[in-house]
Amino acid sequence: MGTRPRMRIGNTEVRVLGGAGGCLSMILLSIVASVVLTILLNVLL
Repeated sequence: MGTRPRMRIGNTEVRVLGGAGGCLSMILLSIVASVVLTILLNVLL
């Protein structure tokens, strides 16, 4: 097995999470981002 795949965004290096923990955190992040964007749009409009 090698190292985990990594992704670079500008100067920041992002490690791609694998397994159940990574999947769960991505789902959670998606839900939080969705709620925040919805509230932001409602406040602005």
